[in-house]
Amino acid sequence: MKKGSSMTVVRLAVLAMMTALVFASNYFRIIVPLSTGQTAFTLANILCCLSGLLLGPVGGLAAGLGSALYDLTNPLYAPECWLTFLTKGAMGLGAGLVMFSAQKRSEGGYARCLAGAILGCVVYYALYFSKSLFYDGILVGGLTFQAAAVLLPLKIPASLFNGIIAIAAAPPLCLAIRQGLKRSHLALD
Repeated sequence: MKKGSSMTVVRLAVLAMMTALVFASNYFRIIVPLSTGQTAFTLANILCCLSGLLLGPVGGLAAGLGSALYDLTNPLYAPECWLTFLTKGAMGLGAGLVMFSAQKRSEGGYARCLAGAILGCVVYYALYFSKSLFYDGILVGGLTFQAAAVLLPLKIPASLFNGIIAIAAAPPLCLAIRQGLKRSHLALD
């Protein structure tokens, strides 16, 4: 790639690595059965946010693709892999947009990383709860709007846990990785 292009070899390598890490991290989950289906505690959200924090908006591609590829490995999740690509991709995109707003992503200190992780989680959970209501509840489940809405609170504990862990862990990981890349003369900017 020519010098000055937005997608350097290092950025492309980190994009591929983050896609693989998001994919692999989805295997570390605790499934919580609900009377209407299931929800899960997972560490993948940390890496979805981290993808955006490290790579900017293109990190959404790693978050969405890694998560969708995981869905394709499980027949229960495979039919919804396209939704996972969109929702998890939006999580990485949201986090990345905050980092992209800096002149250079390396200017993103802890506060910017934290804001990015928060925005990524807010975007994701807005989409996730919308999907749970409209797609899972009404379209697939055949429930009325009111009945589907009554079931949403069952997903709140796992969602809060996943979101809080992602918001707490992704910013310091981002700063540590950026520092390590900088020391190795492999900065992403």
